[in-house]
This record gives sequence, C-alpha cells and structure tokens, in this order.
Amino acid sequence: MSKPAKTPKPTPARTTFRHGDLHRTLLAAGIELARAGGPTAVILREATRRAGVAPNAAYRHFSSHAELLAAVRAHALSQLARAIEAEIAAIPPRRRGAALARAHLRAVGIGYLTFALHQPGLFRTAFTNTQPVAGDSDKAKTGASGLNPFQLLGHALDLMALHRLLPPRRRAGVEYLAWSAVHGLAFLIIDGPLHHASPAEIATLSERLILMVEKGLSS
Repeated sequence: MSKPAKTPKPTPARTTFRHGDLHRTLLAAGIELARAGGPTAVILREATRRAGVAPNAAYRHFSSHAELLAAVRAHALSQLARAIEAEIAAIPPRRRGAALARAHLRAVGIGYLTFALHQPGLFRTAFTNTQPVAGDSDKAKTGASGLNPFQLLGHALDLMALHRLLPPRRRAGVEYLAWSAVHGLAFLIIDGPLHHASPAEIATLSERLILMVEKGLSS
C-alpha cells in the first residue's frame, strides 16, 4: 500500500526586508486593497498582514492609516493621469490646429471615463478626501508628462482657447465646469443608475457628453 502524499508546508511569512522593500510592499498591498474595494478597504493592519509583518513594523514607513491612504490616493491619481496620457498619445499625428485641440479635449474626457469604468476602486480612491500628511508629494500624483489629471485638463482647455474654440475671456475657472460634467457621468456609471448600462450605451453617452462640453465652452 502506497503512502499518502505529504501536504506541503505553507511558506512562512517574510520577516525581513531590505531598505525600502517594506515601504513598497505595504504600498502595493494598499493599492490592491483600493483596487478591490475603494478607499474604505485601505486598512493599514490588513496591508501589514498581506506583507507578512507585524503591525509595528509598518509604522516606520506609514505612521498612520491616513499616510497609507494618502500614498495610495497619489498612486491612483498618477494612474488616472497615465490613462489620460495614453488617450492623448493615440491622437493621429495628422491632427493640427483646432482639430488637434478638439481631439485633445476629447482624449482627456475619454481617458477619464475609461479609467473610472475599468478601475472603479482606484477611481473612487483618487477622489477620496484625505487629510494633508507629511511626505504627501504632488509629484507622485502625476503621469509621465509631470502633469496631474487636473493639469492635463487645463492644458487641453488652453489649446481650446489658443485656437479660439473657447473665448479667452471665459477661460478662467472653466476646468471646474468641464470636470464636474465628466466626473458626474463617471460616478453615474460606477455607482449610479448607469451601473448596468451596456458598453455601447456608455460609449454613446460619453461621446455625447464630451461634445456637449465642447459646444458649451465655445458658446
């Protein structure tokens, strides 16, 4: 009679990290928590459990829940910026002048909405209210261009004004009007009555909203 196969022993939790490794590991755990459950899921104790270290070890890297959440929020904003930049990079190079300005504004809106649809946990986390904490870096919230999502929108609106698609006298503060429209649709899609809309319906509404914003800016 053959002996039953031995059950492999579970891999023990890691107890030592090189300098900087634990910070990255805790942040990565926090990001995954946010990805799955939004900002309320980002819990320092759970991040330390996933990292396989005692809670006390985390406090040398994140002194509080607020610090970890701020770092995860910065990462989420950076990823949103990169999603917008990817749409901008896809604009055909033949676009020039007013056509480029319109395409740039559209890319910002589509990138924003696409990120909300595909990464709702990180999107919610990007816009959660956090208290200012030590070490909270504006640079960590930017994409490859060095601009954050709000600044990318501002750049698109500057192009609209440059090509007289947006009257220069109305340029001041218009970011908030354009942003609120697209942001509102994003939350209707991920948390509201459009949650069960089909991809085709969402695409149609997104295109119509961005066109409405563009026409509203020029009128």
